[in-house]
Amino acid sequence: MAPADPGGGWDQTARAMQASITAADLVKSVQVSNVGGAGGTVGLQKLANEKSESYLMITGLVMVGAVESNGVDKRLEDATPIARLTAEDEVIVVPAESPYQKVDDLLADIAAKGQGVSIAGGSAGGTDHILAAMMLKAKSIEPSKLNYVAFSGGGESLAALLGNKVNAGISGVGEYSEQIKSGKLRALATSGPNEHADLKAPTLKGAGLAVELINWRGVVAPGSISVAAKDKLVKLVTEMHDSEAWKAELAKKGWTDTFLTGHDFSKFLTTEINTIQTTLKEIGLVK
Repeated sequence: MAPADPGGGWDQTARAMQASITAADLVKSVQVSNVGGAGGTVGLQKLANEKSESYLMITGLVMVGAVESNGVDKRLEDATPIARLTAEDEVIVVPAESPYQKVDDLLADIAAKGQGVSIAGGSAGGTDHILAAMMLKAKSIEPSKLNYVAFSGGGESLAALLGNKVNAGISGVGEYSEQIKSGKLRALATSGPNEHADLKAPTLKGAGLAVELINWRGVVAPGSISVAAKDKLVKLVTEMHDSEAWKAELAKKGWTDTFLTGHDFSKFLTTEINTIQTTLKEIGLVK
Protein backbone atom coordinates (compact mmCIF):
# COMPACT_ATOMS: atom_id res chain seq x y z
CA MET A 1 0.00 0.00 0.00
CA ALA A 2 1.14 3.50 -0.86
CA PRO A 3 -0.51 5.73 1.77
CA ALA A 4 -0.79 8.57 -0.74
CA ASP A 5 -2.34 9.38 -4.11
CA PRO A 6 -0.69 8.12 -7.32
CA GLY A 7 2.39 9.92 -8.63
CA GLY A 8 4.23 11.00 -5.48
CA GLY A 9 7.33 9.57 -3.82
CA TRP A 10 5.51 6.91 -1.77
CA ASP A 11 3.55 5.71 -4.81
CA GLN A 12 6.74 5.63 -6.90
CA THR A 13 8.47 3.58 -4.19
CA ALA A 14 5.59 1.07 -4.01
CA ARG A 15 5.56 0.62 -7.78
CA ALA A 16 9.35 0.33 -7.95
CA MET A 17 9.11 -2.45 -5.33
CA GLN A 18 6.35 -4.15 -7.33
CA ALA A 19 8.43 -4.04 -10.53
CA SER A 20 11.61 -5.26 -8.81
CA ILE A 21 9.99 -8.12 -6.87
CA THR A 22 8.18 -9.27 -10.03
CA ALA A 23 11.30 -8.98 -12.22
CA ALA A 24 13.33 -11.00 -9.72
CA ASP A 25 10.53 -13.61 -9.61
CA LEU A 26 10.46 -13.56 -5.79
CA VAL A 27 6.68 -14.05 -5.39
CA LYS A 28 3.80 -14.97 -7.71
CA SER A 29 2.14 -11.54 -7.74
CA VAL A 30 2.31 -8.07 -6.15
CA GLN A 31 -0.60 -5.65 -6.02
CA VAL A 32 -0.27 -1.93 -5.23
CA SER A 33 -3.11 0.05 -3.68
CA ASN A 34 -3.32 3.78 -2.90
CA VAL A 35 -4.85 5.08 0.32
CA GLY A 36 -4.21 8.82 0.39
CA GLY A 37 -4.84 11.45 3.02
CA ALA A 38 -3.42 13.32 6.02
CA GLY A 39 0.28 12.70 5.44
CA GLY A 40 -0.17 8.94 5.27
CA THR A 41 -2.11 8.59 8.53
CA VAL A 42 -5.30 7.43 6.74
CA GLY A 43 -3.24 4.55 5.32
CA LEU A 44 -1.71 3.91 8.74
CA GLN A 45 -5.23 3.51 10.18
CA LYS A 46 -6.06 0.96 7.44
CA LEU A 47 -2.82 -0.92 8.14
CA ALA A 48 -3.82 -1.31 11.79
CA ASN A 49 -6.94 -3.23 10.72
CA GLU A 50 -5.20 -5.39 8.10
CA LYS A 51 -5.20 -9.11 8.89
CA SER A 52 -2.98 -10.34 6.03
CA GLU A 53 0.55 -11.44 6.98
CA SER A 54 1.87 -10.60 3.50
CA TYR A 55 0.99 -6.92 3.53
CA LEU A 56 3.43 -4.00 3.38
CA MET A 57 2.91 -0.25 3.60
CA ILE A 58 5.33 2.43 2.45
CA THR A 59 6.25 4.92 5.16
CA GLY A 60 8.78 7.68 5.74
CA LEU A 61 9.80 10.80 7.60
CA VAL A 62 6.72 12.74 6.43
CA MET A 63 4.47 10.20 8.17
CA VAL A 64 6.42 10.52 11.43
CA GLY A 65 5.64 14.27 11.42
CA ALA A 66 2.02 13.77 10.31
CA VAL A 67 1.29 11.33 13.17
CA GLU A 68 2.39 14.00 15.67
CA SER A 69 0.77 16.97 13.90
CA ASN A 70 -2.59 15.25 13.30
CA GLY A 71 -2.86 13.66 16.74
CA VAL A 72 -4.05 10.31 15.35
CA ASP A 73 -4.72 7.27 17.53
CA LYS A 74 -2.80 4.80 15.33
CA ARG A 75 0.95 5.39 15.33
CA LEU A 76 4.01 3.97 13.60
CA GLU A 77 4.93 2.30 16.89
CA ASP A 78 1.83 0.10 16.35
CA ALA A 79 3.22 -1.26 13.06
CA THR A 80 5.92 -3.90 12.50
CA PRO A 81 9.13 -2.33 11.10
CA ILE A 82 10.47 -4.26 8.09
CA ALA A 83 13.07 -2.12 6.28
CA ARG A 84 14.34 1.36 5.52
CA LEU A 85 14.94 1.52 1.77
CA THR A 86 15.95 4.88 0.38
CA ALA A 87 16.71 8.46 1.30
CA GLU A 88 16.98 11.88 -0.24
CA ASP A 89 18.92 14.72 1.33
CA GLU A 90 17.39 18.15 1.79
CA VAL A 91 19.06 21.26 0.37
CA ILE A 92 18.95 24.86 1.62
CA VAL A 93 18.95 27.32 -1.28
CA VAL A 94 18.79 31.06 -1.96
CA PRO A 95 18.21 33.02 -5.19
CA ALA A 96 21.41 33.61 -7.19
CA GLU A 97 21.47 37.32 -6.34
CA SER A 98 21.03 36.74 -2.58
CA PRO A 99 23.67 38.25 -0.28
CA TYR A 100 23.82 34.98 1.69
CA GLN A 101 26.92 33.02 0.69
CA LYS A 102 26.86 30.54 3.61
CA VAL A 103 24.16 29.01 5.78
CA ASP A 104 25.65 30.96 8.72
CA ASP A 105 24.82 34.22 6.88
CA LEU A 106 21.18 33.19 6.60
CA LEU A 107 20.92 32.14 10.24
CA ALA A 108 22.68 35.28 11.48
CA ASP A 109 20.11 37.39 9.61
CA ILE A 110 17.24 35.36 11.13
CA ALA A 111 18.76 35.91 14.59
CA ALA A 112 18.89 39.66 13.89
CA LYS A 113 15.64 40.21 11.97
CA GLY A 114 13.45 37.30 13.06
CA GLN A 115 10.23 37.17 11.02
CA GLY A 116 11.76 39.64 8.56
CA VAL A 117 13.55 36.69 6.91
CA SER A 118 11.38 34.07 5.19
CA ILE A 119 12.09 30.42 4.31
CA ALA A 120 9.91 28.58 1.78
CA GLY A 121 9.22 24.87 1.92
CA GLY A 122 6.57 22.15 1.79
CA SER A 123 3.64 21.59 4.14
CA ALA A 124 3.70 22.81 7.74
CA GLY A 125 5.15 20.12 10.00
CA GLY A 126 6.79 18.34 7.07
CA THR A 127 10.45 17.52 6.46
CA ASP A 128 11.39 21.01 5.21
CA HIS A 129 9.75 22.73 8.19
CA ILE A 130 11.41 20.34 10.63
CA LEU A 131 14.85 20.96 9.11
CA ALA A 132 14.39 24.75 9.33
CA ALA A 133 13.52 24.41 13.02
CA MET A 134 16.50 22.13 13.68
CA MET A 135 18.83 24.68 12.07
CA LEU A 136 17.57 27.48 14.32
CA LYS A 137 17.85 25.25 17.37
CA ALA A 138 21.48 24.39 16.51
CA LYS A 139 22.28 28.12 16.66
CA SER A 140 20.18 28.72 19.81
CA ILE A 141 17.80 31.01 17.89
CA GLU A 142 14.29 31.34 19.36
CA PRO A 143 11.74 29.18 17.45
CA SER A 144 9.39 32.19 17.30
CA LYS A 145 11.84 33.89 14.94
CA LEU A 146 11.20 31.31 12.20
CA ASN A 147 9.10 32.72 9.36
CA TYR A 148 8.30 29.52 7.49
CA VAL A 149 6.18 29.89 4.35
CA ALA A 150 4.50 26.58 3.50
CA PHE A 151 3.68 25.66 -0.10
CA SER A 152 1.75 22.63 -1.33
CA GLY A 153 4.32 21.75 -3.99
CA GLY A 154 7.92 22.28 -5.03
CA GLY A 155 6.86 24.23 -8.12
CA GLU A 156 5.17 26.91 -6.01
CA SER A 157 8.11 27.32 -3.65
CA LEU A 158 10.47 27.48 -6.64
CA ALA A 159 8.40 30.28 -8.22
CA ALA A 160 8.51 32.21 -4.91
CA LEU A 161 12.29 31.82 -4.76
CA LEU A 162 12.91 32.82 -8.39
CA GLY A 163 10.55 35.75 -7.96
CA ASN A 164 12.41 36.88 -4.81
CA LYS A 165 9.20 36.60 -2.76
CA VAL A 166 11.11 34.64 -0.07
CA ASN A 167 14.69 34.83 1.19
CA ALA A 168 15.52 31.11 1.16
CA GLY A 169 14.04 27.70 0.43
CA ILE A 170 14.31 24.11 1.64
CA SER A 171 13.36 21.00 -0.33
CA GLY A 172 14.62 17.61 -1.44
CA VAL A 173 17.80 17.84 -3.51
CA GLY A 174 16.00 16.56 -6.60
CA GLU A 175 13.45 19.37 -6.45
CA TYR A 176 15.98 22.19 -6.87
CA SER A 177 19.01 20.51 -8.47
CA GLU A 178 18.38 21.74 -12.03
CA GLN A 179 17.99 25.37 -10.92
CA ILE A 180 21.15 25.10 -8.81
CA LYS A 181 23.12 23.67 -11.72
CA SER A 182 21.80 26.37 -14.08
CA GLY A 183 22.87 29.11 -11.64
CA LYS A 184 19.36 30.41 -10.83
CA LEU A 185 19.64 29.22 -7.24
CA ARG A 186 22.65 28.84 -4.93
CA ALA A 187 22.94 25.87 -2.57
CA LEU A 188 24.10 26.87 0.91
CA ALA A 189 24.18 23.38 2.43
CA THR A 190 22.72 19.88 2.27
CA SER A 191 21.27 17.96 5.20
CA GLY A 192 22.70 14.44 4.84
CA PRO A 193 25.98 12.88 5.95
CA ASN A 194 27.80 13.31 2.62
CA GLU A 195 28.41 16.23 0.27
CA HIS A 196 26.93 16.35 -3.24
CA ALA A 197 29.90 17.28 -5.41
CA ASP A 198 27.71 18.69 -8.20
CA LEU A 199 25.98 21.15 -5.83
CA LYS A 200 29.22 22.74 -4.56
CA ALA A 201 27.87 23.07 -1.03
CA PRO A 202 28.92 21.64 2.36
CA THR A 203 26.76 19.46 4.56
CA LEU A 204 25.19 21.25 7.52
CA LYS A 205 27.63 19.40 9.77
CA GLY A 206 30.47 20.49 7.51
CA ALA A 207 29.20 24.07 7.90
CA GLY A 208 29.46 23.75 11.69
CA LEU A 209 25.82 22.92 12.58
CA ALA A 210 25.06 19.81 14.62
CA VAL A 211 22.19 18.89 12.28
CA GLU A 212 21.66 15.85 10.06
CA LEU A 213 18.35 14.88 8.47
CA ILE A 214 17.44 12.59 5.59
CA ASN A 215 13.99 12.28 4.02
CA TRP A 216 13.88 8.50 4.21
CA ARG A 217 11.36 5.96 2.96
CA GLY A 218 10.79 2.39 4.07
CA VAL A 219 8.19 -0.32 4.62
CA VAL A 220 6.25 -1.55 7.63
CA ALA A 221 3.76 -4.40 8.12
CA PRO A 222 0.67 -4.72 10.35
CA GLY A 223 1.49 -4.83 14.06
CA SER A 224 -0.42 -8.08 14.51
CA ILE A 225 1.76 -10.32 12.31
CA SER A 226 3.71 -13.27 13.71
CA VAL A 227 7.49 -13.36 14.13
CA ALA A 228 7.70 -15.94 11.34
CA ALA A 229 5.71 -13.68 8.99
CA LYS A 230 7.94 -10.71 9.85
CA ASP A 231 11.08 -12.78 9.13
CA LYS A 232 9.58 -13.84 5.78
CA LEU A 233 8.87 -10.22 4.80
CA VAL A 234 12.35 -9.06 5.86
CA LYS A 235 13.82 -11.89 3.72
CA LEU A 236 11.67 -10.89 0.73
CA VAL A 237 12.60 -7.20 0.94
CA THR A 238 16.29 -8.09 1.43
CA GLU A 239 16.22 -10.27 -1.69
CA MET A 240 14.49 -7.44 -3.58
CA HIS A 241 17.14 -4.98 -2.37
CA ASP A 242 19.92 -7.27 -3.62
CA SER A 243 18.33 -7.72 -7.07
CA GLU A 244 19.62 -6.07 -10.24
CA ALA A 245 16.08 -4.80 -10.90
CA TRP A 246 16.05 -2.78 -7.66
CA LYS A 247 19.53 -1.40 -8.31
CA ALA A 248 18.30 -0.24 -11.71
CA GLU A 249 15.28 1.46 -10.08
CA LEU A 250 17.56 3.31 -7.62
CA ALA A 251 19.76 4.55 -10.47
CA LYS A 252 16.76 5.58 -12.58
CA LYS A 253 15.08 7.50 -9.75
CA GLY A 254 18.28 8.97 -8.28
CA TRP A 255 17.49 7.52 -4.84
CA THR A 256 20.20 6.91 -2.23
CA ASP A 257 20.35 3.33 -0.94
CA THR A 258 20.02 3.40 2.89
CA PHE A 259 18.94 -0.21 3.46
CA LEU A 260 18.35 -1.19 7.07
CA THR A 261 16.26 -4.07 8.47
CA GLY A 262 15.07 -5.69 11.66
CA HIS A 263 16.37 -4.41 14.99
CA ASP A 264 18.54 -1.71 13.36
CA PHE A 265 15.53 -0.24 11.54
CA SER A 266 13.42 -0.43 14.73
CA LYS A 267 16.12 1.43 16.65
CA PHE A 268 16.40 4.07 13.89
CA LEU A 269 12.61 4.55 13.90
CA THR A 270 12.47 5.04 17.68
CA THR A 271 15.24 7.68 17.55
CA GLU A 272 13.59 9.42 14.59
CA ILE A 273 10.18 9.59 16.30
CA ASN A 274 11.73 11.07 19.47
CA THR A 275 13.66 13.69 17.45
CA ILE A 276 10.59 14.75 15.44
CA GLN A 277 8.34 14.90 18.55
CA THR A 278 10.82 17.24 20.25
CA THR A 279 11.27 19.44 17.18
CA LEU A 280 7.53 19.82 16.49
CA LYS A 281 6.91 20.78 20.12
CA GLU A 282 9.66 23.41 19.92
CA ILE A 283 8.13 25.03 16.81
CA GLY A 284 4.67 24.96 18.37
CA LEU A 285 3.03 22.52 15.93
CA VAL A 286 2.24 20.01 18.67
CA LYS A 287 1.70 20.48 22.40
